[in-house]
Amino acid sequence: MTGTPWDRAKRRLTEPPPPRERAPGILEPSFSAVGLLIGLYFFAISLTPSLLPRAGYAQGIGSGVAFIVGYGLGVAIFTVWRFLRGPTATGRVRVVLVLASLLLIGVQAGLAIWGYVGWQNDLRLLFGMEPLSPMVWPVIIAVGAVVAALLLAAARALRTLFRWADDLLDRWLPRRLAVAVASVVLVAALWWVASGAFVNAFFTTSNWIFSGRDLQDKPGVTQPTSSLRSGSPDSLVPFDTLGRQGRSFVSTGPTAADIDVVTGGGALEPIRAYVGLRSADTLEERADLMLAELDRMGAFDREVLVVTTVTGTGLIDPRGIDPLEHLWNGDTAIAGVQYSYLPSWISLLADQDVVQETSREVFRLIHDHWSTLPEDSRPSLYLYGLSLGSTGVEAVLSSPDILNEPVDGALLVGPPFLNEMHYEITAARDGGSPAWLPVFHGGETVRFADERGVTPEGGLWGPTRVLYMQHGSDPVVWFNQQLALNEPEWLVGERAPDVSNQMTWYPLVTMWQVLLDLPAAGSIPQGYGHLYSHRANAAAWAGVTDAPGWSSVRLDSLAEVLDERELARLATLEAAAS
Repeated sequence: MTGTPWDRAKRRLTEPPPPRERAPGILEPSFSAVGLLIGLYFFAISLTPSLLPRAGYAQGIGSGVAFIVGYGLGVAIFTVWRFLRGPTATGRVRVVLVLASLLLIGVQAGLAIWGYVGWQNDLRLLFGMEPLSPMVWPVIIAVGAVVAALLLAAARALRTLFRWADDLLDRWLPRRLAVAVASVVLVAALWWVASGAFVNAFFTTSNWIFSGRDLQDKPGVTQPTSSLRSGSPDSLVPFDTLGRQGRSFVSTGPTAADIDVVTGGGALEPIRAYVGLRSADTLEERADLMLAELDRMGAFDREVLVVTTVTGTGLIDPRGIDPLEHLWNGDTAIAGVQYSYLPSWISLLADQDVVQETSREVFRLIHDHWSTLPEDSRPSLYLYGLSLGSTGVEAVLSSPDILNEPVDGALLVGPPFLNEMHYEITAARDGGSPAWLPVFHGGETVRFADERGVTPEGGLWGPTRVLYMQHGSDPVVWFNQQLALNEPEWLVGERAPDVSNQMTWYPLVTMWQVLLDLPAAGSIPQGYGHLYSHRANAAAWAGVTDAPGWSSVRLDSLAEVLDERELARLATLEAAAS
């Protein structure tokens, strides 16, 4: 090229860039052979067993995403190989290699397809669910194809945007520098959109949607009349400020008469205290209001006081607290403070700090008052949390506030991957105990439980008793980012009884499968996934609180009564709705 630098710059601006080999556009029907092969492989292994059964449309979404991840990985590998000028097959050799690869992957895909309905129905039989029909295949294929096509179109649209930026910069900069600058700018812009603008918009929209739902009541909810319930006419907390889950909590649950049916008489009316997000403007004011409400109702005169950390929507699980009120013949007080409107799967991302802050502040005020009372007359103090609520409980257990006056115990149910204490205890478990039901230091302080009971049985446990309850099939417990590249310990060696022996770990795909299991974790029969049964909760509370006189036979009878009441309540609501 001749002329001055200015002349060369003018030519770059006015002359079109020389033609270059281009990848296919958004809608061009051209595909990478390597990408297709690896995509089909990912599709095949996406059909292998996971933790939970899933509907056809959910499997279609999972398989469509898995195919595109594999396709993109294949394209990336081949692109790097070409850039490094590695040898490539041509002519007949290339055809033979492609056909042989297609045959091998086709056989694997066929075996996965053949076994898919089988392993699904094995799990469904174990969980007590209806079997899956082979006619689910058209749904899986159709949904998977649509998802894959949309993702591929989006990926090619981004590539088109990159090529536009590359061509624009190529007029001013050398070719390699133009590519580098365009790549950095585009990645930075996408990161800003994904982690900033998009995330903020998602959380803002979610808060708007679910705050509106929080104003609506569940079927059958009415304002309580008992002075021992928040939201009653005597309460310091207005009923309409409690939130959807709070209003359900205080208007349901066993009465003294209900408890007498099981225990034989002499039951007290259980105390249920709740403060909603709308009950006061700040966290400090909500905590003060909770303490005043507990004092008003005489909660510190009861035998057992439980400070709960609620889930994202404000839920206090009835299966978790109804058994406790029976175990202690109603001589209980249970307290909870709402911190969010969002369901737990969103709260896991949005409310990690606020759940811990709320749990610590509410506990601090209650604990400070409780610690001033005479030891021989104050209630036993326990902590309880389900799912994200257990993260709040761990924040309290690691707080210096309880060093001088420790709590009597804690029950943490379905702990998610955010729980650092749970992770550390599992990693430091005693040799020979499985990751899905560890034994830690012989069970002196911390124990674990599943539907079969608490491990280890017997031995010294106390004076502070901490119990984690978790199912082997609960994706909330077992999902984490390490699944992408590392085989989890809960799939090595002996497995939990509710985990398929056919489940195999695959890089990237297994993490995606368990992530896809999360939305369904609360939609299966109790006793599996993220639904913990009356029986398991009753046994857990009996162990944590050392409830006297509750044999295994009595716990079974209690669970039967609670199950029957739940079914009767659901039948009544269905009849009213129809």
